[in-house]
Amino acid sequence: MLTIYSRIVVPYDHSELSKKALKTAMALARQDKKIELLVVMVIQPEVTIAYQQTNQREIQREAFGKIRSSIETELSVLPNRTRTFVLEGAPAPLIVDFVKEYDGDLIVMGSRGLSGLKEVFLGSVSHYVVQKATCPVFVVK
Repeated sequence: MLTIYSRIVVPYDHSELSKKALKTAMALARQDKKIELLVVMVIQPEVTIAYQQTNQREIQREAFGKIRSSIETELSVLPNRTRTFVLEGAPAPLIVDFVKEYDGDLIVMGSRGLSGLKEVFLGSVSHYVVQKATCPVFVVK
């Protein structure tokens, strides 16, 4: 049994690697039904004029709502307690702050997400989280 961890946080952006990270976290959680699984999605604000920003935000919220529903369906097969969250802001610091606030003791995340920018080894969000997180980070490639 995996009794070292009691609360696993999975940052999720619907990229292939975040899907793989979610499946990995679910496999870890299956080892002990006492492990809680928290999935966090972050809506990033766009830098546009106010009308476009409001319209874009609503489109993002609707899209994230659909993704959230599919994740909750996928998580329903687990005997574990699971929760999903949709936050708004800069993903990297929000994830680190979320983990602190919810006492996460393991983060399972993809090595890169949907961003078109590439770093040498890790995406910018995963790199930030690895550097700033107060708990272990399991990076899925």
